[in-house]
Amino acid sequence: MPNTILIGAQWGDEGKGKIIDVLTDRADLVVRMQGGNNAGHTVLVGKKKYVLHLIPSGILRARKKCVIGNGVVIDPVHLVGEIEGLKKLGVDVKGNLFVSETAHIVFPYHRLLDEYREASKGKNKIGTTKRGIGPAYGDKAARTGIRMVDLMDPETFSALLKQRIKANNDILSPLGAKKLSFKKVLEEYLAAAKKLKPFVTDTVHMLHEASKNNANILFEGAQGTFLDIDHGTYPYVTSSATTSGGACTGSGVAPNKIDKVVGVMKAYTTRVGEGPMPTEDDFLGDHFHNMGREYGATTGRARRCGWLDAVLTRHATMVNGINELAITNLDGLDTLPVIKVCVGYRLGNKKIDRLPNAMGALEKCKPIYTEYPGWQTSTEKCRKWSDLPLNARRYLKEIAKLSGTRLKIASIGPARSQTIEL
Repeated sequence: MPNTILIGAQWGDEGKGKIIDVLTDRADLVVRMQGGNNAGHTVLVGKKKYVLHLIPSGILRARKKCVIGNGVVIDPVHLVGEIEGLKKLGVDVKGNLFVSETAHIVFPYHRLLDEYREASKGKNKIGTTKRGIGPAYGDKAARTGIRMVDLMDPETFSALLKQRIKANNDILSPLGAKKLSFKKVLEEYLAAAKKLKPFVTDTVHMLHEASKNNANILFEGAQGTFLDIDHGTYPYVTSSATTSGGACTGSGVAPNKIDKVVGVMKAYTTRVGEGPMPTEDDFLGDHFHNMGREYGATTGRARRCGWLDAVLTRHATMVNGINELAITNLDGLDTLPVIKVCVGYRLGNKKIDRLPNAMGALEKCKPIYTEYPGWQTSTEKCRKWSDLPLNARRYLKEIAKLSGTRLKIASIGPARSQTIEL
């Protein structure tokens, strides 16, 4: 398999974890390139369900090396818990997991800042998970962050943490927050450091050597295109580069080493948190929630649901350079007699076919729909393209065409076997 970046083509939650798991079978290394434990990938292997937040989904395949890259922000205590949780499920990460020593660390003060900032926004909330991800990236940009390499040196770490705890207590105390104990945080994080030390390494050189030796590298994105700090629906975005360019900056692998970009999208649209969503539809939301679907893997929040928005997916294809498309959750539409796709927007008296950058304008956009006949039969047991109902095949081909790229994978359920490759 050529070096491949896998990207969400919507607002996240597209089913990337499952597609990564499927593609890992042909990869040598899987690299998580950005985000933190605000993301969650759910993978079903047999009857076992795995929910991963920091560790790449490739860890569920034997003898596959998994890397948490420098572009990720890491809560070490959470990472230790995730490793131990996998061990209880029979997955030993020793020798298969590598953590970048230049990845930045999330601390309790980041979570408190996240919570207080979100509360202060009133009606203008972003919808953050309150995991401290934004403030951790903020410290990284402000050059006041602490990295995993610092955590591995207790003396250096202690001195840096003491400064940061004092500075953040000075900010948080006037807001009514209880002062953080330097001693308590130090002990907790040094205990995590002891457990993580065997995994922490110079992953940039490791990936460079792997690339020189023609290893197949798969890059795993978190969130989705429209949560990208530059190309998303700002300010209702995350704090990292979720588009394909983030794979290079978040891993240290050069752009000329990338061969292909795979975009993952649902056969409809979902979003968690605040911000405009032109195709949001209460009927569709009720439809999925009544099925027990579309609840966040990280927060458990009910996702907002809407019809497929081809304006968004065309834009995602453009900014990511998507070569191939994986369409998931097709089975969620099995019972519907009519399926809608947004092919453009109406903004006032104008018809537009591209995403406006001003959020005020996007909030006013009304979707222009094309309707397609449903198939009204279960796709659950389909295992090859010809098994799919004719209308399902037509729908898949049409939304790939509207998105401006070619269809490669159709997923009709959470199991590995419920994956149709063209």
